[in-house]
Amino acid sequence: MSLYSVNEVIEFAVQIEKNGYAFYDEAAKRKDLDQRSRDFLTYLRDQELNHEKSFLALRTDDDLAALNLAQDWEMVSNYMRAIIEGRIFDSPQAAIKKAAEAKSLLEIVDSAIAFEKDTLLFFHAINDGVTNPKVQAVLRRIITEEVSHVLKLNDFKKTII
Repeated sequence: MSLYSVNEVIEFAVQIEKNGYAFYDEAAKRKDLDQRSRDFLTYLRDQELNHEKSFLALRTDDDLAALNLAQDWEMVSNYMRAIIEGRIFDSPQAAIKKAAEAKSLLEIVDSAIAFEKDTLLFFHAINDGVTNPKVQAVLRRIITEEVSHVLKLNDFKKTII
């Protein structure tokens, strides 16, 4: 038996994407960045929104029906948000604060890499307890998206060092 359902894994991913969106959005607003850096951070911000939408689209009609049947889904969703907030960023506000208080573009990129790596570790840890093939497929998709961000951030970092 899997520790988490498809809906729970997707909810974890959506909450993390919202925190990532808040971080990249705030970072892209900084006046001390050149246009190339601002464009890159805006691209990553938009990717977080795209990921959120694509993860939500992974739900089948059966998954959505299960959500409708779960009278306590809002409570479960709030609980999962609390789990995420304790592990990745405390909240979207904490992500915004981290981006605003970074002393340099390099610090922003390092924070973003750490955020994406923490996200990967979190989903790999979940994956270890999953036996449901459908949940495993969703996790593989999420992990693939997060790996792509780490690679892009590492490539970008090489251009600013």
